[in-house]
Amino acid sequence: MRIGLDAKRAFNNTSGLGNYSRFVISGLAEYYPQDEYFLFTPRVSETFRQFYATSDQVKIITPTNWHKALPALWRTFGLGADLKKQDIKLYHGLSNELPAGLPPNLKQVVTIHDLIFIRYPELYKPIDRQVYHYKFRYACRRANRIIAISEQTRQDIMQHYNIPEEKIEVIYQDCNPIFHQLLPAENLQLIKQKYKLPDTFILCVGTLEPRKNQLQLLRAWHQAGLAADLPVIFIGRATTYKKELEAFIGQNNLVQRVIFLPYIPTEELPAIYQLAYLFVYPSVFEGFGIPILEALNSGVPVVTSTGSCFSEAGGEAALYAEPNNISHLADLLKQAAQDQQLRADMIQKGVEQATRFRPRKTITQIHRLYIELLAGK
Repeated sequence: MRIGLDAKRAFNNTSGLGNYSRFVISGLAEYYPQDEYFLFTPRVSETFRQFYATSDQVKIITPTNWHKALPALWRTFGLGADLKKQDIKLYHGLSNELPAGLPPNLKQVVTIHDLIFIRYPELYKPIDRQVYHYKFRYACRRANRIIAISEQTRQDIMQHYNIPEEKIEVIYQDCNPIFHQLLPAENLQLIKQKYKLPDTFILCVGTLEPRKNQLQLLRAWHQAGLAADLPVIFIGRATTYKKELEAFIGQNNLVQRVIFLPYIPTEELPAIYQLAYLFVYPSVFEGFGIPILEALNSGVPVVTSTGSCFSEAGGEAALYAEPNNISHLADLLKQAAQDQQLRADMIQKGVEQATRFRPRKTITQIHRLYIELLAGK
């Protein structure tokens, strides 16, 4: 098969869409090297140039001629000619969109990650919502098949875009494979010293914003009386919401018990997860929740939220609190922090749950979908 893939995020994005794109591309190249993969991207960042095993079967396609000056225009409207030139049989939009004007006989797949901009419009600028709405709706209607990264996302696509259920397949993703292996004690000690981490701590990873609900974590943690023995470490890009967290911290004399870490290189994150005593993900809504998988792979008990997609990631391994119920979250934090038998059970179940998302399973599902489409099924 000659497969085209939207690789813009794979080569240029450090967060969720980039991680997913790299996961799919590297998985396909590893498990199905007999096929040819054409990675379409307006540019290639040196940071991610080598995220997949180098192979003659994987080719990077960047804009040429006048398209070099207008790469965004090329990616949205100019790919048709290049896809035809490369004799591509199937194109997969890995990040919520498909180009316009593709050849009519080309099979098209799109991965939709979430429709958060519809559920929480107040978090987005009006112009951004309009652009997203147009791109997502066009992609869902134009695609021959849609991959949803969770059952929650599939339900949202059906509800908001009136797409028939049989057109959508739920295929999960895994976290970065660097989280799959536990690190030697000396590696952990080096990271602990580098970032001056306490012996035990609660870890929370994610952009500091209202939807991620970090203030609820602080309130519940304070109510549970855990501050003295179990400080909180936040890792994530700061927004104006951080001021609300800092105000609560200051009002309750918790400045010495809460740590905001700067940007952490991806290769150092597994060590911080593995050093954590408890991972808490209090988000209100996500498309999936990769940090939950990162924690499960790291052997850390997880407390997260009810609703949305969180139980799809955490399964029976995690504890779930109502996202707006401080007392419920406080109770679960105390249980996960103090009940040693419960902690041991959660860690064991977490490792088992994490194996459900390995690329051997999920990449196989994606490849099978490609074969079915090209066979006319």
